[in-house]
Amino acid sequence: MQQTITSNNSKIKPLFHWKCKHTWKRSAKNTAWCLLGCSIGDFGTILYFQLTSIPWPTLYIMILAIINGILTSIILETVVLSRQMIVSKAFRTAIGMSLISMISMEVAMNSVDWIIMGGAKLTWWIIPIMLLAGFLTPWPYNYYRLKKYNIACH
Repeated sequence: MQQTITSNNSKIKPLFHWKCKHTWKRSAKNTAWCLLGCSIGDFGTILYFQLTSIPWPTLYIMILAIINGILTSIILETVVLSRQMIVSKAFRTAIGMSLISMISMEVAMNSVDWIIMGGAKLTWWIIPIMLLAGFLTPWPYNYYRLKKYNIACH
């Protein structure tokens, strides 16, 4: 239960804070599910271009990886939610997830790849670093949405 504060004109406003362990745990779980979906499409796209040596500019590959990451996240979320509701509602819920969270996750992962590897290159040791950046970047935002608005993407 959120605490409330009263202002001078007697309106009650919820007191937001960053100290709720339950909300941090729940937002971490939500962020991890999103990371799983995003990383499947992202890593799959980069790996495809890396294995096939298709001569696309690195920036185009990374943009496509971001788009595919968001799409696979939406697909995974639809599948997960379809166990709790009808598929059409699950899809609408998945589409309504926070694009801010997904885009920030994707940009963080691809920025790490770009800075360390030069972009669109996967090695066994870069993947955990990309995943860590992809997790940590949207996690506070997901906590904020969950705590302030009780809105979660999963």
